[in-house]
Amino acid sequence: MVIGAGPGGEVLADRAVRGGLSVAVVEDGAVGGACSYTACVPSKALLRPGAALASARAVDGARQSVTGPPDPAAVLARRDRFTGRGDDAGQAAWLAAAGAALVRGRGRIDGERRVHVTAADGTTRVLRARQAVVLATGSEPVLPDIDGLDGTGAWTSERATTADAVPGRLVVIGGGVVASEAATAWRSLGAEVTVLVRGRSLLSDWEPCAGEEVARGLTGLGAAVRYGVTALSVARDADTGEVSIQTDDGDVLRCDELLVAVGRRPRTAGLGLEDVVPGYSASAAARLPVDDTGRVTSVPGGWLYAIGDVSGRAQLTHLAKYQARACAAALVERAAGRPADGSPRQPWSAGAARTAAARAVFTLPEVASVGLTERAARGAGFTVRTAEYRTDDVAGAALHADGYRGHAKLVVDADRRVVLGCTLTGPMATELIHTATVAIVGEVPLDRLWHAVPAFPTVGEVWLRLLEAYGL
Repeated sequence: MVIGAGPGGEVLADRAVRGGLSVAVVEDGAVGGACSYTACVPSKALLRPGAALASARAVDGARQSVTGPPDPAAVLARRDRFTGRGDDAGQAAWLAAAGAALVRGRGRIDGERRVHVTAADGTTRVLRARQAVVLATGSEPVLPDIDGLDGTGAWTSERATTADAVPGRLVVIGGGVVASEAATAWRSLGAEVTVLVRGRSLLSDWEPCAGEEVARGLTGLGAAVRYGVTALSVARDADTGEVSIQTDDGDVLRCDELLVAVGRRPRTAGLGLEDVVPGYSASAAARLPVDDTGRVTSVPGGWLYAIGDVSGRAQLTHLAKYQARACAAALVERAAGRPADGSPRQPWSAGAARTAAARAVFTLPEVASVGLTERAARGAGFTVRTAEYRTDDVAGAALHADGYRGHAKLVVDADRRVVLGCTLTGPMATELIHTATVAIVGEVPLDRLWHAVPAFPTVGEVWLRLLEAYGL
């Protein structure tokens, strides 16, 4: 039984049915989850038109044909074609075709392998799983403690990707991925955007070059980015609808909409975990400790599993799907009475993916990373050497765009001579990063990676230059 029909839950259900298990999926929202309707898909749909125009403007001979900005109405309509405005009929039909039973309602664990489901009309039923219960409930936005924030109608990430009109003035509180992408999207559609960052950089847990390039891109679009600023209070005028934000530096900002994007937490409230997970605290919205199969290690009997955002690992859709595949393989093996390591491939691959799930940010410019930053690698005790190269200097980059600007950084375990991490900035960074993912997961020695010859003239030739910069 799976609670949650987001990307992870869907993949797990499909793979488990293929493995011979019967599966029921409990969902109180839309099948497909936030990624399909209020996160990954709509945000990229909003960002793509501005990126396409920027790409055309970066090539002499093409820029002369670009006569104006994106058409907001057309952009929003295209986004809605991808999301169906929340209509999950297609994905519900896919789930049924995959052989899983969909149970509409709010699921709550009511004992070992028991799930109490409350439907929208208030009716209830109890379902029992023969093998296991898997939590795949995702995450939800965190709202900071700002005086007056409740009741102002402030946007969270969900509203930022589904709004029906471009705000005249938008203030964004936050400095992470959601804040950076939303600021880029709405500024490209014509909104006046101000970003308030409590810290001293955007994307503070990335390599410094990533946040620096995103900030440069935002200011180049005409957005304002202010660092070291905290919002103290918020109020919306009942007559005009204008929002005022009092900051700790004595300023008052006024806008039409306020987006709060300061992080997400596991969506575990109301699941009954206090009664079945030793030491679990609902007030702390604690992540669930899991092994590489997704099994919640603190629950006796090995019947409770968690994948995706609730598992405490990186909050990435593609990692949730990966965990779903590993979890389904383990469940099928255990149902057959065979030991399971969580991976149908080499056992080490499941552990490696903890630090080798790429992060992609579709700002202007794009930034992407995988594995460990230099700071994290040193903190973990590795003997670290780095190599850096300006992607601008690669012939393929100059051909791709006039004035191409990008940076590449490689973090290497100097003892084993394998790649630990990589960060890329610039056009196509999100497409180029998978090469680094393969190198990290495969633990490809640099001396062997040297023989993976990139095509000329491509932006991917930056890999050759990085290895040369390292000294090969």
